[in-house]
Amino acid sequence: MQIKVINKSHHPLPQYQTPLSAGLDLRAVLEEPVALQPLERKLIPTGLYIELPDGYEAQVRPRSGLAFKHGLTVLNSPGTIDADYRGEVKVLLVNLSNDVFNIEDGERVAQLIVAKHETVEWEPVEELSSTERGAGGYGSTGKK
Repeated sequence: MQIKVINKSHHPLPQYQTPLSAGLDLRAVLEEPVALQPLERKLIPTGLYIELPDGYEAQVRPRSGLAFKHGLTVLNSPGTIDADYRGEVKVLLVNLSNDVFNIEDGERVAQLIVAKHETVEWEPVEELSSTERGAGGYGSTGKK
C-alpha cells in the first residue's frame, strides 16, 4: 500500500527494521536533546505528515526495547491517527523508570502500524445472545 507523506525532518522516512516487521520506526526530530524525567511525559515531534486512505488508521506504539531497557512507553498506547488528520505525527512519551532518559535527535522513539478498520453502525436491541462467559469481567476467567 502507498501512503502520501510529507517529511519535514532531516531523517529518512520510517522504515521496517526486518522483512517481517509490522511497525515502522518513528524518529524524534529535535533541535537539542530532550531530558525526560521520571514520570514525566512529553510530546515528541517526528516531522512527518501523512494522508491515510479511508478505512485505515495509524497506530503509534511503544518500542519494546525502550520499554524494557529504559521504562519508556507511549502514554496513550496505541495512539490513533485517523484518516482525516493532516497535522504532524507526534509521539506522547512517558518515562516510567526512576532515571532520567535523554532523547536525542534521530532516535527511534516509537513505531507506527497502519491498520484497516471498520466503521460501526449500532443496532439497538433488548437482549444479547448468551455465552459461556456471560457478563464475567476482569479476572473472571481465572489465572491459568
